This record gives sequence, structure tokens and C-alpha cells, in this order.
Amino acid sequence: MILPIWYGAFLIKRVFQGAVDNIQILDENGDIDASLFPSGLDDKKILEMYRYMSFARALDAKCLSLQRQGRAVTYAPLIGEEATQVGSAMAMRAGDLFVPNFRQHAVYLVRGLPLEIMFLYWRGFEEGAAIPKEVGGFPYIVPVSSQMPHAAGIAFAQKYNKKDVAVLAYVGDGGTSEGDFYEALNFAGVFKLPMVAIIENNQWAISVPRSKQSAAETLAQKGFAAGIRCVQVDGNDVIAVYKVISEAIANAKDGPTLIECVTYRMSMHTTADDPTKYRDPAEVEIWKARDPIDRVRKYLSKKALWSLELEKAMGEEQLKIIDEAVAKAEAFKPDPKSMFENVYGYMPQVLQDELDDSVANNFWQG
Repeated sequence: MILPIWYGAFLIKRVFQGAVDNIQILDENGDIDASLFPSGLDDKKILEMYRYMSFARALDAKCLSLQRQGRAVTYAPLIGEEATQVGSAMAMRAGDLFVPNFRQHAVYLVRGLPLEIMFLYWRGFEEGAAIPKEVGGFPYIVPVSSQMPHAAGIAFAQKYNKKDVAVLAYVGDGGTSEGDFYEALNFAGVFKLPMVAIIENNQWAISVPRSKQSAAETLAQKGFAAGIRCVQVDGNDVIAVYKVISEAIANAKDGPTLIECVTYRMSMHTTADDPTKYRDPAEVEIWKARDPIDRVRKYLSKKALWSLELEKAMGEEQLKIIDEAVAKAEAFKPDPKSMFENVYGYMPQVLQDELDDSVANNFWQG
């Protein structure tokens, strides 16, 4: 029997409807939406955010300079993404953990990683990947999106052990096209893990623009398929980032959140890349007007909390700290044993045998 076409309409019902909110609190002119201002955040903390963002940019410039001089390995600049990193790091509680990719230098900075350790990493030493426990972070992870299942597993362990710990996982816009990303989100959604997945959408995955990464209107909505909360935030607004991440951490005990921070990569993907080959300079100029540091400076200046004198003193102090850390890193004498000692949380017998054999044969002395 053939039923009339209209008959099927009575059997249709909408089973899902989603929407993604975009949040901005501090605009490009340094003005705020007071109705959205996060509780617990005051001007003293915003000053601290500004100092960290400026410090991160100075650190970035130094690392880039060292690489160009042959004093560091391939480096991934963060310029333009300071608000996303500082805002999220400052939202973390003391015991929370973070899993980075290869660009979260400012997160390490806020979390207290000694700068000389960071420079050791960018000089290619194993000791640069030995992150002190109190930092609450894991080593840089370069393979795209491979850190996401790690983060989900770490979050599962926190829930299994009944710990009030949120795990922040950072991934780029290009990383959201990887299978690891979807698998991690699906796992986190099913088990309601205390994971905050942060998409640092800087508009470019090396030479591939955001428009070629996904036909989705937002990257945040990719979390809908995993059954988790989704939100988009102005990633160049440190106050909005702080607010959204703080709320996600507070809710982490009830399950994960996916947050898309819309920002921009002002420099190259890494020092092995030349963005002038594929990117229109006019696009960069548009995003310069949205600079995350400039808008905080404008906000502080309007409230008479900042001046050129303070800026000069801050810059000199930060450069001194950076130069001292570089000197320590360049004076460092590596221990070849570190390539065995920092692989696992414990030394398995097979690795111990390799270490003993290496020491017995003194192989690194050639």
C-alpha cells in the first residue's frame, strides 16, 4: 500500500536543536559590558593578566630571535594569542591540570614553569620536557591533536579517583579535523569527564585557512555530536576567556565543555613556515586592530591604572628575567641519561636494561 506523502509529516519530530553563543566582554576600544563582567575578577587581577600577556609577547620575540640565530630549534610563535592562553591559565585552580599542544608558552608562564626549562626544550634537550609537578602541566605535544586522547585519559583518572580536578586540553583549529579530537570528545561526553577542551582557533592550520578546515559555521558546535556543552568566545578578550573557562572548570564535575576561542595567528605557524606565501597581508592588518594586549592597555589607561613609565619599567624587568633564563639554559650541561629517565613515571625493566648497557658501553662518548 502506498501512503500519501503528507502522512509522513505526522511522524516527524525534532529530536535535537542546538545553538552556540559567542561571548565578548572587553572590546577593541577597551570598553566593557559590565553586565557580563565575571564575579571575583578585579582590576588588580586584570593588571596581572596584562603583565603576563606582555611577558609572553616579550618571551615570544626572544625565542624567535634565538631560533634565527641558531640558538634554538624550530619554534611556534604565539603572538596574537596571548589572551586565550593567559585568560584560560589564570582561570585554572591550583590543582587543575593542562595538556598543551606546541604553542601554549603563556600557559606555562602563568603556571610557573621556570623559564630556563622552557629554553632547554627549545634548545632540544630532554630535560626541557621534564615539567615540575607543581606546574600541573604536561610536555609540549607536537603531533596534531594526539594530546586530546591523553587529556581524556587523564580526566578519566581524576574522576575515577574522585578528585576535584579539571583537565584543560588545548587544540588548534586544524586539530579539530583529526580523528583523535572526535574520539577524545566522544569519550569525555560518554563518561562525563572533568575535561575542558579549548580550541585555539587562530584561523590557520599552517597554510590551510579555517574556511577549508570545516564547513561548520562554528568549530564549537562540533561538541554537539559528543553530547557536551559548547560555547564560542572572543579569544582576544582576556576577560571573556577567563569568565568562560572559569565557568567550565566550575562545571567540570558534571561533565566536559568545548570552548572555541576565536583568535588569530599574527606570525608564522612555526619558524619553518613563511605565511607571506599564502596569506593576504590585508587580513593581518584587520586582526592587528583586535590585538588582545592593546585592548587591555586601553582599559587600564582609561582607569588611570597604567602609564608609559610603568610600561617601560615592566619591559625592562621582563627582558632582564628572560636574559637570565637564557644564560642559564645556555650554560646547561645535558645528562644523556635523561633520554631514559623521563620517558615514563617509573623505569620499566626493558628501559633500565638499555640504560645499563649504554652506561657500560659509554656510547654517548662516541
